[in-house]
Amino acid sequence: MRKLLVIILLSITVIAVSCRKNKTFSNDTSRNIELSSDTLTFDTVFTCVGSATRILMVYNNTDDNLKISSIRLEQGSSSPYSVNVDGASGTTFQDVEIYAHDSLYVFVKVTIDPTDENNPFFVEDRLLFNTNGNQTVAHLTAYGQNAHYIIGNIGIFPDSEGHYTNYYTPVTDSVNKDVHWTAEKPYVIYNVALIDSEGTLTIEAGTRVYFHGGSGLWAWSEGQLIVDGTAENPVIFQGDRLEDFYADEPGQWDRIWLMEAREGHGHSINHAIIKNGFIGLQLQRMLKDNMAQADITNTIIENHTGMGIYTNCYTANVWNVLIDNCGYYCAALTGGGNYLFRHTTLANFWTNSARQTPALYFDNYYTDPTDGNTYAMPFNCELANSIVYGNHSNEFDTDFYEQSSDTTYRFSHCLLGITRPHSDESMYEACVFNEKPKFVNTEEFDYHLDTLSPAIGIGNPAISTGILRFDLDGVDRGDNPDAGAYQYYYSRIIL
Repeated sequence: MRKLLVIILLSITVIAVSCRKNKTFSNDTSRNIELSSDTLTFDTVFTCVGSATRILMVYNNTDDNLKISSIRLEQGSSSPYSVNVDGASGTTFQDVEIYAHDSLYVFVKVTIDPTDENNPFFVEDRLLFNTNGNQTVAHLTAYGQNAHYIIGNIGIFPDSEGHYTNYYTPVTDSVNKDVHWTAEKPYVIYNVALIDSEGTLTIEAGTRVYFHGGSGLWAWSEGQLIVDGTAENPVIFQGDRLEDFYADEPGQWDRIWLMEAREGHGHSINHAIIKNGFIGLQLQRMLKDNMAQADITNTIIENHTGMGIYTNCYTANVWNVLIDNCGYYCAALTGGGNYLFRHTTLANFWTNSARQTPALYFDNYYTDPTDGNTYAMPFNCELANSIVYGNHSNEFDTDFYEQSSDTTYRFSHCLLGITRPHSDESMYEACVFNEKPKFVNTEEFDYHLDTLSPAIGIGNPAISTGILRFDLDGVDRGDNPDAGAYQYYYSRIIL
């Protein structure tokens, strides 16, 4: 009997020991946790001070027990987010145990007053997990202000090399073909807002459109963009960082990309400010012939790391437009096309990096990716009453595959900074060469003409009619127009 009791006690001990979890934790760097998502998006827009909570699952899919040495919010106690792990709330946690093939709940909460216009549009932080020397990251983002948000569900953060994967969010579709954006609240684009085929997006005067990093606006083939600003209330396109530091910081977003238009539905941009991106406007024929021209009028396109306007085999009118301070070209007109520039200032005084390209560039060819052959395309461009100048001695260049009757360009009554031959009067009519235009202040992006500017009075009055009678500020050019987007106005300079 005594022997039997000993055996029973030993059996109970073995069973108890076998049921107890193994408390040994692996420090093998090949063993790491996994997260249910690498992004938590708090997509509720509050109308007053409020909060929302999301759940993040942490998995140990290995055969070993793991100890998460730290879980912490990157912004620490200054973060608008708070975290709850195993019933404890805070911003930092140490030595969190997670057993083999087990999981852990992490609750993340954010509190925001979206009526506070000092908030950024997106309130972001990162939740960092460190396990066996491995860092695992969960990105946290919430809406910080009341606005219209155009946002995708996934792919909104850059990869480890800083590259973005764009996910397209339609703003027009087969049901909602005509969409209007109003000035009541700003529009914030996260990823790419897509104008679908046969859809029209109209943006009214005073509307503000903000782009998160890597984001853009894209009109697909036969879609249409109409920007209908006014001199008093232009439509503004810029990055979504509103701190003073970012006011003149280029490269904050991607581009506005307009593909070929359908007949009778050409793209139109009037009284807009497009600034601080990679490419201001990309006009590109891709899938079929372009059936309607783009009209870009009374617009400022400035401070882009790439190009102000990039075209490929397009037809466009660019009137009363300032294009300035770009890392490559103010305007690159490529692959052929037909272009008419009137009272346009192309001024490139870029200083953020060593620019190797002119302010204005033409070419007339494309290389077919299917057969590798290069083909010349018809090209025609005329600039009248305009300025092309910058901090390089030569601000105009061409690269024509074939130059024939289908490839022509002409400058009329312009001020040009160029070193290439320019004695042919059929190509350069009544132009002023290599004289500083004497802009008011290029460092502050002020391209009005100063008192002694040689661009004053050199314009052709026959060009300055209709909408071109008034400059970019609405000043009457009268019968003695200046070259460029701005007419010299004495009392304006005094003020």
